[in-house]
Amino acid sequence: MTGRTVDEITGGRRMRRNRRFDWTRRLVRENTLSVDDLIWPIFLIPGENRSEDIKAMPGVERVTPDLAAKKAEQAAELGIPAIATFPNIDIALRDDTGSNVLAPDNLINEATRAIKKAVPEIGVITDVALDPFTSHGHDGILRDGVIVNDETVAQLAAAAVLQAEAGADIIAPSDMMDGRIGAIRDALNEAGFSDVGIMSYATKYASGFYGPYREAIGTQDLLKGDKRSYYIDPANSDEAVRDAALDVEEGADMLMVKPGLPYLDIVWRLKETFGMPTFAYQVSGEYSMIKAAAQNGWLDGERAMMESLLALKRAGCDGILTYFALEAAKLLRQP
Repeated sequence: MTGRTVDEITGGRRMRRNRRFDWTRRLVRENTLSVDDLIWPIFLIPGENRSEDIKAMPGVERVTPDLAAKKAEQAAELGIPAIATFPNIDIALRDDTGSNVLAPDNLINEATRAIKKAVPEIGVITDVALDPFTSHGHDGILRDGVIVNDETVAQLAAAAVLQAEAGADIIAPSDMMDGRIGAIRDALNEAGFSDVGIMSYATKYASGFYGPYREAIGTQDLLKGDKRSYYIDPANSDEAVRDAALDVEEGADMLMVKPGLPYLDIVWRLKETFGMPTFAYQVSGEYSMIKAAAQNGWLDGERAMMESLLALKRAGCDGILTYFALEAAKLLRQP
Protein backbone atom coordinates (compact mmCIF):
# COMPACT_ATOMS: atom_id res chain seq x y z
CA MET A 1 0.00 0.00 0.00
CA THR A 2 1.38 3.39 -0.97
CA GLY A 3 0.68 6.73 0.62
CA ARG A 4 -1.00 6.94 4.00
CA THR A 5 -1.84 3.91 6.06
CA VAL A 6 -5.47 3.09 6.82
CA ASP A 7 -5.01 4.29 10.40
CA GLU A 8 -3.64 7.58 9.10
CA ILE A 9 -6.62 7.93 6.76
CA THR A 10 -9.23 7.13 9.43
CA GLY A 11 -7.44 8.67 12.38
CA GLY A 12 -7.37 5.24 14.01
CA ARG A 13 -11.13 4.86 13.81
CA ARG A 14 -12.12 1.46 12.46
CA MET A 15 -15.84 0.82 12.19
CA ARG A 16 -15.34 -2.89 11.60
CA ARG A 17 -14.13 -3.48 15.18
CA ASN A 18 -17.69 -3.55 16.46
CA ARG A 19 -18.78 -5.79 13.58
CA ARG A 20 -16.15 -8.47 14.11
CA PHE A 21 -18.05 -10.93 16.32
CA ASP A 22 -21.68 -11.94 16.71
CA TRP A 23 -21.63 -10.88 20.37
CA THR A 24 -20.31 -7.38 19.58
CA ARG A 25 -22.87 -6.95 16.81
CA ARG A 26 -25.62 -7.88 19.24
CA LEU A 27 -24.17 -5.64 21.94
CA VAL A 28 -24.22 -2.48 19.79
CA ARG A 29 -27.42 -3.20 17.86
CA GLU A 30 -29.54 -0.04 17.72
CA ASN A 31 -32.94 -1.51 16.84
CA THR A 32 -34.51 -4.86 17.58
CA LEU A 33 -37.67 -6.55 16.38
CA SER A 34 -39.77 -8.57 18.81
CA VAL A 35 -43.07 -10.44 18.82
CA ASP A 36 -44.48 -7.48 20.75
CA ASP A 37 -44.17 -5.38 17.58
CA LEU A 38 -46.50 -7.52 15.48
CA ILE A 39 -50.18 -7.18 14.59
CA TRP A 40 -51.68 -9.94 12.45
CA PRO A 41 -54.34 -8.97 9.87
CA ILE A 42 -56.95 -11.69 9.27
CA PHE A 43 -59.48 -11.87 6.44
CA LEU A 44 -63.02 -13.05 7.19
CA ILE A 45 -65.74 -14.87 5.26
CA PRO A 46 -69.20 -15.93 6.47
CA GLY A 47 -70.08 -19.47 7.52
CA GLU A 48 -68.48 -22.08 9.72
CA ASN A 49 -65.29 -24.15 9.57
CA ARG A 50 -64.41 -22.87 6.12
CA SER A 51 -61.33 -21.27 4.61
CA GLU A 52 -60.35 -19.97 1.17
CA ASP A 53 -56.88 -19.45 -0.21
CA ILE A 54 -56.12 -16.00 -1.62
CA LYS A 55 -54.35 -16.54 -4.91
CA ALA A 56 -52.58 -13.18 -4.92
CA MET A 57 -51.29 -13.66 -1.37
CA PRO A 58 -49.53 -17.03 -1.05
CA GLY A 59 -49.96 -18.48 2.42
CA VAL A 60 -52.84 -16.17 3.38
CA GLU A 61 -56.45 -17.30 3.55
CA ARG A 62 -59.92 -16.04 4.33
CA VAL A 63 -61.56 -17.78 7.29
CA THR A 64 -64.92 -17.99 8.98
CA PRO A 65 -65.33 -16.45 12.47
CA ASP A 66 -64.84 -19.77 14.27
CA LEU A 67 -61.54 -20.34 12.47
CA ALA A 68 -60.56 -16.72 13.09
CA ALA A 69 -60.89 -17.50 16.79
CA LYS A 70 -58.50 -20.43 16.34
CA LYS A 71 -56.06 -18.14 14.55
CA ALA A 72 -56.30 -15.77 17.50
CA GLU A 73 -55.39 -18.66 19.78
CA GLN A 74 -52.32 -19.36 17.62
CA ALA A 75 -51.33 -15.72 17.79
CA ALA A 76 -51.74 -15.57 21.55
CA GLU A 77 -49.64 -18.70 22.05
CA LEU A 78 -46.81 -17.00 20.14
CA GLY A 79 -47.17 -13.78 22.10
CA ILE A 80 -48.58 -11.64 19.27
CA PRO A 81 -50.39 -8.79 21.07
CA ALA A 82 -53.22 -8.08 18.63
CA ILE A 83 -54.99 -9.05 15.44
CA ALA A 84 -56.82 -6.87 12.92
CA THR A 85 -59.87 -8.14 11.05
CA PHE A 86 -61.05 -7.40 7.51
CA PRO A 87 -64.29 -8.88 6.15
CA ASN A 88 -65.17 -10.16 2.70
CA ILE A 89 -68.88 -9.38 2.79
CA ASP A 90 -71.39 -11.39 0.76
CA ILE A 91 -72.08 -9.47 -2.45
CA ALA A 92 -75.83 -9.66 -1.77
CA LEU A 93 -75.30 -7.54 1.36
CA ARG A 94 -73.35 -4.76 -0.39
CA ASP A 95 -75.01 -1.56 -1.56
CA ASP A 96 -74.18 2.04 -2.47
CA THR A 97 -74.13 3.15 1.17
CA GLY A 98 -72.47 0.12 2.76
CA SER A 99 -75.46 -0.22 5.06
CA ASN A 100 -74.47 -3.65 6.36
CA VAL A 101 -71.72 -1.97 8.38
CA LEU A 102 -74.56 -0.88 10.68
CA ALA A 103 -75.82 -4.41 11.31
CA PRO A 104 -74.91 -5.38 14.90
CA ASP A 105 -74.46 -9.02 13.86
CA ASN A 106 -72.51 -8.41 10.65
CA LEU A 107 -69.45 -10.48 9.78
CA ILE A 108 -66.85 -8.27 11.42
CA ASN A 109 -68.80 -8.03 14.69
CA GLU A 110 -69.55 -11.76 14.68
CA ALA A 111 -65.83 -12.47 14.36
CA THR A 112 -64.93 -10.04 17.16
CA ARG A 113 -67.32 -11.79 19.52
CA ALA A 114 -65.95 -15.21 18.59
CA ILE A 115 -62.34 -14.09 19.02
CA LYS A 116 -62.97 -12.38 22.35
CA LYS A 117 -64.84 -15.40 23.67
CA ALA A 118 -61.97 -17.72 22.74
CA VAL A 119 -59.04 -15.42 23.60
CA PRO A 120 -60.21 -12.52 25.75
CA GLU A 121 -56.67 -11.32 26.39
CA ILE A 122 -55.74 -10.67 22.75
CA GLY A 123 -56.27 -7.22 21.28
CA VAL A 124 -58.84 -6.89 18.50
CA ILE A 125 -58.48 -4.00 16.04
CA THR A 126 -61.36 -3.33 13.66
CA ASP A 127 -61.66 -1.07 10.62
CA VAL A 128 -64.89 0.86 10.04
CA ALA A 129 -64.15 1.79 6.40
CA LEU A 130 -67.03 1.06 4.07
CA ASP A 131 -65.17 -0.50 1.12
CA PRO A 132 -65.89 -4.13 2.13
CA PHE A 133 -69.58 -3.20 2.48
CA THR A 134 -70.21 -1.10 -0.63
CA SER A 135 -71.24 -2.31 -4.06
CA HIS A 136 -68.80 0.13 -5.68
CA GLY A 137 -65.70 -0.66 -3.60
CA HIS A 138 -65.17 2.86 -2.25
CA ASP A 139 -64.52 3.73 1.40
CA GLY A 140 -67.51 6.05 1.59
CA ILE A 141 -71.09 6.62 0.52
CA LEU A 142 -71.42 7.35 -3.19
CA ARG A 143 -73.91 10.02 -4.29
CA ASP A 144 -74.10 11.06 -7.95
CA GLY A 145 -70.57 9.83 -8.55
CA VAL A 146 -69.12 11.65 -5.53
CA ILE A 147 -67.97 10.19 -2.19
CA VAL A 148 -69.90 12.31 0.32
CA ASN A 149 -67.75 13.08 3.32
CA ASP A 150 -70.08 14.13 6.10
CA GLU A 151 -72.75 11.48 5.58
CA THR A 152 -70.01 8.86 5.47
CA VAL A 153 -68.49 10.15 8.73
CA ALA A 154 -71.83 9.88 10.53
CA GLN A 155 -72.19 6.27 9.40
CA LEU A 156 -68.62 5.41 10.38
CA ALA A 157 -69.16 6.81 13.86
CA ALA A 158 -72.30 4.73 14.33
CA ALA A 159 -70.51 1.61 13.06
CA ALA A 160 -67.60 2.24 15.43
CA VAL A 161 -69.98 2.09 18.40
CA LEU A 162 -71.36 -1.25 17.18
CA GLN A 163 -67.83 -2.61 16.81
CA ALA A 164 -66.98 -1.48 20.33
CA GLU A 165 -70.14 -3.15 21.64
CA ALA A 166 -69.00 -6.39 19.97
CA GLY A 167 -65.72 -6.22 21.88
CA ALA A 168 -63.27 -4.33 19.67
CA ASP A 169 -60.44 -2.82 21.69
CA ILE A 170 -59.21 -0.38 19.05
CA ILE A 171 -61.11 1.20 16.16
CA ALA A 172 -58.85 1.82 13.16
CA PRO A 173 -60.67 3.90 10.53
CA SER A 174 -58.93 3.64 7.16
CA ASP A 175 -61.34 5.68 5.03
CA MET A 176 -59.49 9.04 5.10
CA MET A 177 -62.67 11.09 5.36
CA ASP A 178 -62.22 14.53 6.94
CA GLY A 179 -63.29 14.75 10.58
CA ARG A 180 -63.89 11.06 11.15
CA ILE A 181 -61.51 10.71 14.10
CA GLY A 182 -63.25 13.39 16.14
CA ALA A 183 -66.70 12.09 15.22
CA ILE A 184 -65.77 8.52 16.17
CA ARG A 185 -64.20 9.70 19.45
CA ASP A 186 -67.35 11.64 20.35
CA ALA A 187 -69.61 8.71 19.46
CA LEU A 188 -67.57 6.22 21.46
CA ASN A 189 -67.46 8.51 24.49
CA GLU A 190 -71.20 9.20 24.36
CA ALA A 191 -71.91 5.46 24.16
CA GLY A 192 -69.76 4.71 27.21
CA PHE A 193 -66.70 3.43 25.34
CA SER A 194 -64.17 6.06 26.38
CA ASP A 195 -61.60 3.29 26.98
CA VAL A 196 -61.75 2.06 23.37
CA GLY A 197 -58.77 3.43 21.48
CA ILE A 198 -58.49 4.88 17.98
CA MET A 199 -55.62 3.92 15.70
CA SER A 200 -55.89 6.43 12.90
CA TYR A 201 -54.83 5.54 9.40
CA ALA A 202 -53.44 9.05 9.55
CA THR A 203 -51.59 8.87 6.26
CA LYS A 204 -53.06 6.41 3.82
CA TYR A 205 -51.69 6.87 0.33
CA ALA A 206 -53.30 6.34 -3.06
CA SER A 207 -50.88 3.49 -3.61
CA GLY A 208 -50.42 0.83 -6.25
CA PHE A 209 -49.52 -1.72 -3.55
CA TYR A 210 -53.10 -2.56 -2.50
CA GLY A 211 -54.04 -4.90 -5.34
CA PRO A 212 -53.87 -8.27 -3.54
CA TYR A 213 -55.83 -6.86 -0.59
CA ARG A 214 -58.68 -5.89 -2.90
CA GLU A 215 -58.82 -9.48 -4.10
CA ALA A 216 -58.87 -10.62 -0.47
CA ILE A 217 -61.93 -8.52 0.44
CA GLY A 218 -63.62 -8.99 -2.92
CA THR A 219 -63.56 -5.41 -4.21
CA GLN A 220 -61.12 -5.76 -7.13
CA ASP A 221 -63.90 -6.02 -9.72
CA LEU A 222 -66.26 -3.58 -7.99
CA LEU A 223 -64.20 -0.42 -7.72
CA LYS A 224 -65.46 2.35 -9.98
CA GLY A 225 -62.77 4.96 -10.63
CA ASP A 226 -60.03 5.33 -8.03
CA LYS A 227 -59.56 6.68 -4.51
CA ARG A 228 -57.37 9.69 -5.22
CA SER A 229 -60.02 12.15 -4.10
CA TYR A 230 -59.60 11.00 -0.50
CA TYR A 231 -56.30 9.10 -0.19
CA ILE A 232 -53.02 11.08 -0.12
CA ASP A 233 -50.97 11.69 -3.26
CA PRO A 234 -47.78 9.54 -3.10
CA ALA A 235 -45.79 12.66 -4.06
CA ASN A 236 -46.70 14.49 -0.83
CA SER A 237 -45.15 14.39 2.63
CA ASP A 238 -46.02 17.79 4.16
CA GLU A 239 -49.67 17.03 3.48
CA ALA A 240 -49.31 13.76 5.37
CA VAL A 241 -47.99 15.59 8.44
CA ARG A 242 -50.86 18.10 8.30
CA ASP A 243 -53.37 15.26 7.97
CA ALA A 244 -51.87 13.45 10.95
CA ALA A 245 -51.88 16.65 13.00
CA LEU A 246 -55.64 16.97 12.53
CA ASP A 247 -56.14 13.39 13.67
CA VAL A 248 -54.02 14.03 16.77
CA GLU A 249 -56.09 17.12 17.59
CA GLU A 250 -59.31 15.16 17.09
CA GLY A 251 -58.32 12.48 19.60
CA ALA A 252 -56.37 9.71 17.88
CA ASP A 253 -54.44 7.53 20.32
CA MET A 254 -52.12 6.04 17.70
CA LEU A 255 -51.05 6.94 14.16
CA MET A 256 -50.60 4.60 11.21
CA VAL A 257 -48.82 4.94 7.88
CA LYS A 258 -50.00 2.85 4.94
CA PRO A 259 -48.22 1.38 2.97
CA GLY A 260 -45.05 0.72 4.93
CA LEU A 261 -41.73 0.31 3.13
CA PRO A 262 -42.34 2.86 0.32
CA TYR A 263 -43.14 5.45 3.02
CA LEU A 264 -40.39 5.03 5.62
CA ASP A 265 -39.77 8.77 5.45
CA ILE A 266 -43.36 9.41 6.49
CA VAL A 267 -43.06 7.04 9.45
CA TRP A 268 -39.94 8.92 10.52
CA ARG A 269 -41.55 12.35 10.14
CA LEU A 270 -44.67 11.42 12.11
CA LYS A 271 -42.68 9.87 14.94
CA GLU A 272 -40.33 12.84 15.13
CA THR A 273 -43.14 15.39 14.88
CA PHE A 274 -45.70 13.95 17.28
CA GLY A 275 -43.83 11.49 19.51
CA MET A 276 -46.94 9.31 19.54
CA PRO A 277 -47.29 5.54 19.13
CA THR A 278 -46.71 5.12 15.42
CA PHE A 279 -47.52 2.08 13.30
CA ALA A 280 -47.16 1.01 9.70
CA TYR A 281 -49.19 -1.40 7.63
CA GLN A 282 -46.95 -3.64 5.55
CA VAL A 283 -49.58 -4.03 2.88
CA SER A 284 -50.56 -6.90 0.64
CA GLY A 285 -48.42 -5.80 -2.30
CA GLU A 286 -45.32 -5.65 -0.11
CA TYR A 287 -46.07 -9.10 1.27
CA SER A 288 -46.81 -10.65 -2.12
CA MET A 289 -43.67 -9.25 -3.76
CA ILE A 290 -41.46 -10.90 -1.15
CA LYS A 291 -43.43 -14.14 -1.25
CA ALA A 292 -43.41 -14.37 -5.05
CA ALA A 293 -39.70 -13.60 -5.29
CA ALA A 294 -38.94 -16.22 -2.64
CA GLN A 295 -41.08 -18.83 -4.38
CA ASN A 296 -39.13 -18.20 -7.59
CA GLY A 297 -35.81 -18.53 -5.78
CA TRP A 298 -34.88 -14.91 -6.46
CA LEU A 299 -34.21 -14.05 -2.81
CA ASP A 300 -34.09 -15.57 0.66
CA GLY A 301 -37.70 -15.14 1.78
CA GLU A 302 -37.12 -15.36 5.52
CA ARG A 303 -34.21 -12.97 5.42
CA ALA A 304 -36.08 -10.43 3.27
CA MET A 305 -39.14 -10.72 5.52
CA MET A 306 -37.20 -10.01 8.70
CA GLU A 307 -35.15 -7.24 7.09
CA SER A 308 -38.28 -5.50 5.84
CA LEU A 309 -39.85 -5.61 9.30
CA LEU A 310 -36.68 -4.33 10.94
CA ALA A 311 -36.55 -1.45 8.44
CA LEU A 312 -39.99 -0.34 9.63
CA LYS A 313 -38.83 -0.49 13.24
CA ARG A 314 -35.70 1.49 12.38
CA ALA A 315 -37.82 4.20 10.76
CA GLY A 316 -39.72 4.71 14.02
CA CYS A 317 -42.54 2.16 14.15
CA ASP A 318 -43.77 1.03 17.53
CA GLY A 319 -45.65 -1.79 15.81
CA ILE A 320 -46.35 -3.25 12.39
CA LEU A 321 -49.45 -4.73 10.82
CA THR A 322 -48.08 -7.53 8.68
CA TYR A 323 -49.28 -10.72 7.03
CA PHE A 324 -45.90 -12.12 8.02
CA ALA A 325 -46.80 -11.86 11.72
CA LEU A 326 -47.18 -15.59 12.38
CA GLU A 327 -44.04 -16.56 10.42
CA ALA A 328 -42.00 -13.80 11.99
CA ALA A 329 -43.22 -14.61 15.51
CA LYS A 330 -42.17 -18.24 15.11
CA LEU A 331 -38.68 -17.17 14.04
CA LEU A 332 -38.39 -14.62 16.83
CA ARG A 333 -39.39 -17.23 19.42
CA GLN A 334 -36.59 -19.57 18.37
CA PRO A 335 -33.70 -19.69 20.86
